[in-house]
Amino acid sequence: MVPTNYYLLLSAILFGLGVVAFVFKRNIITIFMSIELMLNAVNLAFVAFSQAHGQTSGQVFVLFVIVVAAAEAAVGLGIVILTARNRQSLNVEKVDLLKL
Repeated sequence: MVPTNYYLLLSAILFGLGVVAFVFKRNIITIFMSIELMLNAVNLAFVAFSQAHGQTSGQVFVLFVIVVAAAEAAVGLGIVILTARNRQSLNVEKVDLLKL
């Protein structure tokens, strides 16, 4: 059996990588992927705590997070495709569609 600390360390590393990619990348697709990476890191921590305490409430919460992440990805990709068609770019700095 793998100790919970290992899962939490892996979760922290994945979350950190997601934050670094979110801050430094300028491509919208990469930003969405980094958000998904951060959500999956949190899911890993929830499952690790759920397993350590012998309860299923963490796993149920992970299911809800996955559903919300799927909806976010569907809506976000629709917006990205529309923006890419209109602006011919996926660079965040070049997309000023919502500025006044």
